[in-house]
Amino acid sequence: MDDARPGTRQKALALNLKPSAYGTIAEIGGGQEVARWFFHVGGAAGTIAKTISAYDMAVSDSLYGAAGRYVSRQRLTAMLEREYAELVNRLGPERGAQTAFFAFADTVATASYHRAGPGRGWLGIRFQASPGAPPSELLIHAHLLDPSAAQQQEALGVLGVNIVYAAYFYREDPPAFIASLLDDLSRARVEIDMVRFSGPAFAGVDNRLMSLQLVEQSLTEAAMFTATGEVVQPSEVLYKKPVLAERGRFRPVTKLTLDLLERARDRFVREPEVAGETPIVLMEMTLHDLALDEGVDHADFLARTDVLGRLGFDVLISRFELYYQLADLLAASTDRLIGIAAGLPALSEIAQSKYYEGLPGGILEATGRLFKRKVRMYVYPSRPPGSTEVLTAATVPVAAPWHHFRDLLLETGHLVALEDYHPDYLSISTADVLARMQRGDPSWESLVPPIVAETIKAGGLFGYRPSPPSSQ
Repeated sequence: MDDARPGTRQKALALNLKPSAYGTIAEIGGGQEVARWFFHVGGAAGTIAKTISAYDMAVSDSLYGAAGRYVSRQRLTAMLEREYAELVNRLGPERGAQTAFFAFADTVATASYHRAGPGRGWLGIRFQASPGAPPSELLIHAHLLDPSAAQQQEALGVLGVNIVYAAYFYREDPPAFIASLLDDLSRARVEIDMVRFSGPAFAGVDNRLMSLQLVEQSLTEAAMFTATGEVVQPSEVLYKKPVLAERGRFRPVTKLTLDLLERARDRFVREPEVAGETPIVLMEMTLHDLALDEGVDHADFLARTDVLGRLGFDVLISRFELYYQLADLLAASTDRLIGIAAGLPALSEIAQSKYYEGLPGGILEATGRLFKRKVRMYVYPSRPPGSTEVLTAATVPVAAPWHHFRDLLLETGHLVALEDYHPDYLSISTADVLARMQRGDPSWESLVPPIVAETIKAGGLFGYRPSPPSSQ
């Protein structure tokens, strides 16, 4: 924790002594851990109008409406809506002119006698930035990683205080807001894999950048948002769905990028485990491909996501360097078939032992972890520069004895060599397209989909330079 920031006790007391902040705390599933902090430090009468814990499902439904899942974003939103509306309606006429109302809520499943392991839950706050102001809102999804229920409950209480405090003291600095969520905690105890800001207090906040902040500041290994920019919790979207993912820099998306994905998707949907279903398709960007010497270029990140959004793709931003890490995340979110669309260079990288020096089992362990579940990699062919020979996953030279390993993966169906492809696209190089674009060579436009060229030119993305006017 940053020593300049207050601890949990100081935060709870500062909120209790803040004259304008006044609200309700509603908690389901993890005890009244957040409310307890405000009562424990003293002065809670200045902050707390009501606390409630509706543990019985019938009672919870009578208050907030029926829910298919009690630990869900929908239940959290219903809690915030009801508690905030009740607070403002009852107390607004009397003290609304001098009070900034808030409703904090959480719905959490922690470890119990019947359920061991990590906990998870949804937490949020709906609040007025100043008396009489329209409400703003923060929603987060968190994993509680401590081994015992008592420790998870303790972490939940600290996290809740951090959320309420940040809403009133850090709202004008979203990166600091996100960093403060783990004050008096650690990444070993809590993971936050979704955050959503909305309302006038967060005007101008781009939730895609906030997802990037979660990854960049190591609050999570991966965060996800849809083509429209709506942030989502990965398992919320991927649960019980077949998933196909393509990793790339996407700077820019080329015709080769899309052909690779389309050919892999055509093969993926013909798999017996997928037939008749529409898979979730993800484009994954890793922090390793975004980071520069001076840090991550946020404008460049948004440029890539703007292009992917125009193409209709959901985006996963991750800290993953190795493919098995991506497979682990996807397999934790769905029990269905997982497909990875990759080019031949990616397959060659997987065979490089230098990437696995930190694993006791080296490449054998990494490959086993990649394919241990229902994972298949669909590999697009390649043509080396200056050559007419097309190489596939089945024919690319692999150093002995690893060629036996490659052949085994092909025979067992874990590796699939894509045979349908567009021959003209094999010569497309993303680096070459970018270089042409930045020097004003109009030929780059023929190497990317029309909608990509249109988006890049309209936004001046990736250092795009217009072509010089032709001389007459």
